Amino acid sequence: MSENERPRIRILENGPYLVSGNVPLDEKVMVTDGHHRKYENGRALPQSESYALCRCGHSENPPFCDGMHATIGFDGEETADRASFDDRAEILGGPTLDLYDDNRCAFARFCHQKDGSVWELTEESDDPDRREQAIAASTNCPAGRLVHHDKQNDYAEIEPELLPAISVLQDPEKDVSGPLFVQGGVELIGADGVPYERRNRYTLCRCGASQNRPFCDASHVAGYKDGL
Repeated sequence: MSENERPRIRILENGPYLVSGNVPLDEKVMVTDGHHRKYENGRALPQSESYALCRCGHSENPPFCDGMHATIGFDGEETADRASFDDRAEILGGPTLDLYDDNRCAFARFCHQKDGSVWELTEESDDPDRREQAIAASTNCPAGRLVHHDKQNDYAEIEPELLPAISVLQDPEKDVSGPLFVQGGVELIGADGVPYERRNRYTLCRCGASQNRPFCDASHVAGYKDGL
């Protein structure tokens, strides 16, 4: 794969996310049944080798940019900590798992399972069922906030296998539209040209209100709806 074909997202200063490298784009809708949550496919979205996604929250053609960032004078200054995930994360130790938590929450709520929260389940991970629930909680987190290390397997990082893709998240339970769920190690380059740490999964703000730009901080829960 050539440099130009590599899946990547480049942030334009006070402008959109420019996606290149044939990254598939889809919509995912959260479906909830008690503590069981999952994403189901939503409507089909146009596909292209490259495209621009809105990050100001005011596009009339969501999730795509239509230039409204210039009209409203959007301030998209990137404010997120550039330190690595391991350096930012707090570590919670459990009997068979350690949980790394960097607190970048997109309010997807997978951290709450049938028998407790991911933090409680990690501390009870000597029970096979609670261990399984803990791992499900961390690996389903679209923000990549939660990552387990397996004490029973050479302290291996437990990560889902994800292909490069971007999902536009919708959250009918809260009647809001969520962030962009970026999967499969898609490179993210800041407006200053400096790459962020490569991650398997992360969520980008598209409501324009995050205080941790470019990443989602759950500000969309205040009432952002994209009209899709």
